[in-house]
Amino acid sequence: MRLRLADRRIWGLHLGLIAVLFLLQFVLPDYHHTNVARILVLATYAMGYNLLVGYTGLLSLGHAMFFAAGLYGAGLSIYYFDLHPVLGFLLGSAAALVFAIAVGLIALRTTGVAFMIVTMMFAQAFYLATLYFNSITRGDEGLVLAPEARRFAFFGLDFDLAEPVTRYNMALALFVGGLIVCLMLVRSPVGRVMVAIRENEERTRMLGYNARDYKLLALSLSGLLSGAAGAAYVLLFAYMGSTFAGIQYSILPLLWVLLGGVGTVVGPLIGTLLMFYLIDKTSEVMSSYLIVVGAVLVLLVLFFPKGIAGTLRARYARWMP
Repeated sequence: MRLRLADRRIWGLHLGLIAVLFLLQFVLPDYHHTNVARILVLATYAMGYNLLVGYTGLLSLGHAMFFAAGLYGAGLSIYYFDLHPVLGFLLGSAAALVFAIAVGLIALRTTGVAFMIVTMMFAQAFYLATLYFNSITRGDEGLVLAPEARRFAFFGLDFDLAEPVTRYNMALALFVGGLIVCLMLVRSPVGRVMVAIRENEERTRMLGYNARDYKLLALSLSGLLSGAAGAAYVLLFAYMGSTFAGIQYSILPLLWVLLGGVGTVVGPLIGTLLMFYLIDKTSEVMSSYLIVVGAVLVLLVLFFPKGIAGTLRARYARWMP
């Protein structure tokens, strides 16, 4: 069956993006090679956040808990119990999913600002727990995975996650998996119901849909994807610390999504890439770099009110998901 023009454009755009990201590893210098790998992992985290706020309309300030649950679930199990990295990744992702379901069952009894506050409270409790159990987590000092803990065999192949090429391609594989999941989800009937909840929850209920179940599903998938990003982060970059559970890592994905485009599949990558290098470059030349970052963000909001990808979609490419 022939694809419609919009479908061809959608798949062409995203497959082209994947091809560009794959080819970049052959031309990037070492410094940017590592940076792009980090950006791909953080963009996956932002995509998970975007599923909740961008497509379901639920503003959360507690996503650092899910990212850190994946980070610690994978990192601590490998650090203390020598778990196989693949099993550690699965354990970290599963831990984030469990937290997301547990938080969702409580937080989704509220709406609007109350939901945002409840998620923030859960995240702060998680952050304080990482500090309280300092003897295990080492708090803000954190823990570093040994190089040998990141070498493993899987299906007869040997992997060393400290190797730049392996690290980049693993980060790319995570991002591609998240991208395809998000793309297929938001274009499915389930995704359309989520968008309907975002636009008018009462009318969605009147049509016979159980809005609470769909919101719990969105939060669960969002937490799972965020936790997978956290688990991948500790495996690829070998470090875990309480900083990743702090409020900053709940605000950052919100900024990345707002900057790139709320409710767009490629927006989280654009926002993460732009914010990462904006901070990186301005911090090299001045200590008060946040003033410049803030000014640039204000200008971007003025000229791109729906984020970069969102504004481009509204003006030139309404077919973009």
